[in-house]
Amino acid sequence: MIRRSLLSLALLALSAPLVHAQGYPTKPIRLVVPFPAGGATDLLARSIAQRLGQGLGQTVVVENKAGAGGSLGSAEVAKAAPDGYTLLIATSSTHSIGPHLNPKLPYKTTGPDSDFTPIAHVADATNVLLVPLDLPVKNVAELNAYAKARPGQLNYASSGNGTIVHLTTEAFKSQAGIYVTHIPYRGTALAIPDLVSNKVQILFDSIVSGMPHVKDGKLKALAVTGKTRSALAPELPTVAESGLPGFSSTTWFGIYGPKGLPADITARLNAEFNKALQSAEVRDRLARLGAEVAVANTPAQFAALVQADSDRWAAIIRERKITLD
Repeated sequence: MIRRSLLSLALLALSAPLVHAQGYPTKPIRLVVPFPAGGATDLLARSIAQRLGQGLGQTVVVENKAGAGGSLGSAEVAKAAPDGYTLLIATSSTHSIGPHLNPKLPYKTTGPDSDFTPIAHVADATNVLLVPLDLPVKNVAELNAYAKARPGQLNYASSGNGTIVHLTTEAFKSQAGIYVTHIPYRGTALAIPDLVSNKVQILFDSIVSGMPHVKDGKLKALAVTGKTRSALAPELPTVAESGLPGFSSTTWFGIYGPKGLPADITARLNAEFNKALQSAEVRDRLARLGAEVAVANTPAQFAALVQADSDRWAAIIRERKITLD
């Protein structure tokens, strides 16, 4: 009798995750955005949430928990119950870059000790290399030659220390072998007037916010930073095509749950996110944000991408001695 009871308990324990997943979800799901409303991450989350909710049969509530470079919202999700009802939309800055600039973060983002469960890689966004109209260069090769002939005389703008714009330009400088002075701003939009007036000469800006200045005839675009050309500006070559082989820098966006999220709930969410991303409506919304939908998207592939991205930025941060100060 005791043996039979123990066997029944063991079978019940084994079947519990399946029973839980079969009933999931039974209430609204929170999708935490660790940045303010209106930004790219927020808009991307809202572009997906409604379609995702339709697939899951529950409302997906987008909730902004901004602060400390995305670490406040990330920490909240890391501490949440691993039941599939609290998710995080993370980016390169929160999970690939931030941990190497701030080792005191209350969570780990990669490796076997990560405090997160990777669910889905949803999109990537590329930047565009902008220069003033009166800078006498027409492509990346000419820019590099111009900078090499004037070491320390040119300036580049960024959206602040430790941002992906900062790191992208430092990676570019390292590979090109040029010396250009860093001028940090509180966002790339604030740098545009100085770029137009040639007070700074280089800016890697979001393709969505940068290209309108090119189309208005105020700036020149030399290349994009992705591994492939962008559908938003197919006439522009990549930096890698332009003389720096292998160069790439994109901002990825992806979905995480807390550590310990059951595998079957992870698989269900992954499938529903992938289904939502195939919607023409969602793809169109993401394209207008300058984001391209991720492909070949499994949790394992997403984890591998983030690990590789983290390792790459860690090397740049060490090499270029980049800090938040």
